[in-house]
Amino acid sequence: MSVCDVIVMGAGGRMGRTVAALVLADKAFRLAGVVERPDNVQALSGYECVTGVEAESVFAKCPGAVAIDFTTPESSLKTANLATKLGNPAVIGTTGFTAAQAKELENAGRHGRIFWAPSMSVGINALVAVLPKLVAALGPAYDLEITEIHHNRKADSPSGTALKLGQAVAAARGQSLADVKKCCREGMIGPRSKEEIGIMAVRGGDVVGDHTVYFLGPGERIEVTHRAHSRETFAQGALRAALWIRNQPQGKLYSMADMLQ
Repeated sequence: MSVCDVIVMGAGGRMGRTVAALVLADKAFRLAGVVERPDNVQALSGYECVTGVEAESVFAKCPGAVAIDFTTPESSLKTANLATKLGNPAVIGTTGFTAAQAKELENAGRHGRIFWAPSMSVGINALVAVLPKLVAALGPAYDLEITEIHHNRKADSPSGTALKLGQAVAAARGQSLADVKKCCREGMIGPRSKEEIGIMAVRGGDVVGDHTVYFLGPGERIEVTHRAHSRETFAQGALRAALWIRNQPQGKLYSMADMLQ
């Protein structure tokens, strides 16, 4: 199989630098280009490839390269739409999209080759597939709660991964997470309802990402935990997606479930 050319968006950031380093270390990939915002252009020094602050000019010089983006919802939407316009595949690992932004991203996927996952961790996505079996086996007597811990610079809350886990267990109950999630409890709130699914966010230090799903039942509890030890976990997942998406047809917004099935 031919070498996979990659454009790293936000190449001066923590995830961008992690992705770029793995690309450079793997002979299956070639770092074709990097993009960074104008106020951080100095972060591009040292990259021996096409560099720039204007994504369209970098894309034009790297036809067919897969764009990998872990930046912000606004920037990632621009990446997805530009990739669709120019025919480049794109892998988006950004979280925090509003409902309207998610719809725009889905629309881009219908007209291009776009892959999006709120968590690029293969382990997390395996967990998403397993959780409905636990929900079905344990039944309605078990209360469902989720906690997530991230570093003190994470902007969105709850994390996209926590929401994905919540959606998985809610759907297994025949619920919509939007109708039953409880992200804040304070004061005299009364007894917990059987329908609700609590999601608590903890922020501090340099935690890459911890997620725990609790099944709290009569006389026992089950805790299912995933801990990401390094950002390389997500970068490796994105590179695996880059190899996969370039061979997929247009027509839908692809996800980890599509790749792992």
